[in-house]
Amino acid sequence: MPRPLALLDLPNLYRQRQQVICLDHARLLARGNPLGAAGLLAYLNPTRHIFSAVNDDASEPIYGGVIHAQGEPFARLLYLTPASQLGAEALPDLLGFLAAETVNWGAFHVTAEVPESSNAYRGLRKAGFSVYAWQRMWDLSGLAAPATPRVPWKRALSQNLPAMQSLHYQIIPSLMHPIEQPPRHASGLVCFNGDVRGFVKTFSGPSGVVLTPFIHPETNGVSELIISLLAHVTTAGKPVYLCVRSYQAWLEPALEDLGATTGERQAVMVKHLAHVLKEEQRVNAIQPAGAVQASRFAKIEKKR
Repeated sequence: MPRPLALLDLPNLYRQRQQVICLDHARLLARGNPLGAAGLLAYLNPTRHIFSAVNDDASEPIYGGVIHAQGEPFARLLYLTPASQLGAEALPDLLGFLAAETVNWGAFHVTAEVPESSNAYRGLRKAGFSVYAWQRMWDLSGLAAPATPRVPWKRALSQNLPAMQSLHYQIIPSLMHPIEQPPRHASGLVCFNGDVRGFVKTFSGPSGVVLTPFIHPETNGVSELIISLLAHVTTAGKPVYLCVRSYQAWLEPALEDLGATTGERQAVMVKHLAHVLKEEQRVNAIQPAGAVQASRFAKIEKKR
């Protein structure tokens, strides 16, 4: 049966770092290998929402890790290793063990990003994960930032938050709202200038900068919008990537025209750990005109 990672497992886990499959690609591109020496001890830190486990019920031990940001309604599968064991029958048990740990952190969902060709895809499906979107990571490092950008991106301020949240709801399909929640704080870059409406989340680390755009589909001049963005991002010489998910696939032709390159398409998967229960209320058969009662949720019940 799977068990939490122990101190004696660290040497073997570190030896598997070249066979690791990262399931959070923004973190991989920004911060590098999740099994690097700098961050390995973090998996044994009880004060952080990082948890690793191992399943010895295979020809070779299988390791996996999950991470959660405090206050977020979901956790992320961080890594699996070794790659040679991702087709093993013991993998779904390990994934279920990792997901169960996130319930203690208050997570309602667990997400994972896996290449279509990976053997881990089948194991994730067996463990109850399903695909809700697709994504590609576009490399913008070969594009030159214009000296005088034509589109004025600005740092997000608190007064931009309502417009950012509204745009988020317009772009993200309604079925994804429980997982892909709108921003709660103004951060990143915004561009609300006439018909141009967009904002970008930024995630940076020692290895690179990852941008996640939210651009209204009726916006004209998308190529100029993207190339101007590079002039407003502080890169310090690090690679820059743009994450494009399937609900914004119309951005990809503009990226191709600019000369950006991309890697393999990845499945964005989710495992639900809870379901919504609606509150039943007694109401009058005939209500006064204009009295429409808003929907309410009684609670979110954890799945066992």
